[in-house]
Amino acid sequence: MPNSQANRSVKIARFGLFELNLDASELRKNGAKVRLQEQPFQVLALLLERAGEVVTREDLRQKLWPSNTFVDFDHSLNTAVNKLRETLGDSASSPRYIETVARRGYRFIAPVQTSEQTGAGPGSETSGSETSKASPNALHPELAVPIPRRGLTRGLFALIQVMYLTFYLVALFHLHPVLAIADSFLPGWWATALVVAVTVTAACGIPLRCYLLSAIGFDYQRLGEKFLQIFPVLLALDELWAIAPFLLIQKISLGAAIAASAALLYVPFSERTLVRMAYLRQRLRD
Repeated sequence: MPNSQANRSVKIARFGLFELNLDASELRKNGAKVRLQEQPFQVLALLLERAGEVVTREDLRQKLWPSNTFVDFDHSLNTAVNKLRETLGDSASSPRYIETVARRGYRFIAPVQTSEQTGAGPGSETSGSETSKASPNALHPELAVPIPRRGLTRGLFALIQVMYLTFYLVALFHLHPVLAIADSFLPGWWATALVVAVTVTAACGIPLRCYLLSAIGFDYQRLGEKFLQIFPVLLALDELWAIAPFLLIQKISLGAAIAASAALLYVPFSERTLVRMAYLRQRLRD
């Protein structure tokens, strides 16, 4: 007897921490089912189907309320969109997912991954294909900035690692001049302590930077997760090396040293942002 569910197609859309199953009419967040009423669900389904495009209020009316249905359309649509935004943790003033297009309608602005799986009934293996769809100016769902090309973010991250690696190597090759500079503005054993700190942190930093360079170079897909784990150590190391420009104070002015140090204080946070941008897709899959 043929199975009634043979060759059943299941459509799934993923965005941010959410997954929408059109076949089961379910919305999940981090795998947990989220309660969403029928009209907000239908609004979300249509927005996802046309992600990156403006879905007009008239399109939504035709989809949700047939011509023979008598309702206060404007009030009902506004209520549905507000409930949807509340469920997604979104806002009209600074949207991450649903953007209001004045006097026209709405647009879904976050990256969306869609997949269609076809199976031969319960217990069978499924197969399908995935595609990504987003507007040309899609915003990162967490950072609220346009998502740049991954090659750019990975390249900038690699340059930062090369910069720090250069700092370490130059300092280790010129320990005597570093000690002489330290003696010029630090008393007694403080200068020796500074040189020891430079030596130890540089020795620890070299393998760390080599790891990050190789990970970004080979596009290690779990780098986003691993980077967050080592970020506290990296932050302490980078903040310590932010005073490195003061070791060049005999060759540059005090003002230049202060400016360079201020810029270096921000760099570790830039690294974290670049990693979050470059490995957004993997984060969404997880």
